[in-house]
Amino acid sequence: MSDVGFVAYYRVSTQKQGLSGLGLDAQRTAVSQYLLDAAGSLLGEFTEIETGKGGNPLAKRPQLRAALDECKKRRAVLVIAKLDRLARNVFFVSGLMESRVRFIACDMPEANELTIHIMAAFAEHEAKRISERTKDALACAKARGVRLGRNGPANLLPNTGARKAAARVFAGRLLGQIDGFLLRGLTQREMVAEMNALGITAPRGGLWSLLQIQRVIHTLEANRAS
Repeated sequence: MSDVGFVAYYRVSTQKQGLSGLGLDAQRTAVSQYLLDAAGSLLGEFTEIETGKGGNPLAKRPQLRAALDECKKRRAVLVIAKLDRLARNVFFVSGLMESRVRFIACDMPEANELTIHIMAAFAEHEAKRISERTKDALACAKARGVRLGRNGPANLLPNTGARKAAARVFAGRLLGQIDGFLLRGLTQREMVAEMNALGITAPRGGLWSLLQIQRVIHTLEANRAS
């Protein structure tokens, strides 16, 4: 895809992450490497600091709308670092395709429209399953006498058994996410960056650290072994 103009779109999920640049450097690096390999030229860059969710993802993402308009005006290709930077919602992907703007995901440049639709639909299905597993795990924890407040393990009864139970519940909520990271071959440090870039809060709130990821993985391994 030589001599093609590209417009880059980067996204993080919270204002704090946007100000810190967390996740943006990795996205820019991936896009730069792809353009180098494709011998393409970068015509513009748009960075979205997204907060909240809604039924109309484009309405929540003015920078994406601007990037798509720029692509139409300059007949360029929208380039993103990873497919999950755009959405895990099949309706959003469909809407993007209806804009008639070509787009490339650096982590899957060979993907066609059918592939992307299938991936989005599967991701949406997995998100629903994770939600269902979370509700079931919380119900089981409550039946065992574990008290969970809005900060999860931070509000537990002060005994080791309750804390361990809450840790298992919290880790179970992230089972699908961690398994996905492992399938992608991410290192633990890359997992930390991904969790923070996706806006998933750590056990006690705030950003993730390497130690927290290691603890969650250890808990999941213990859950599987039991």
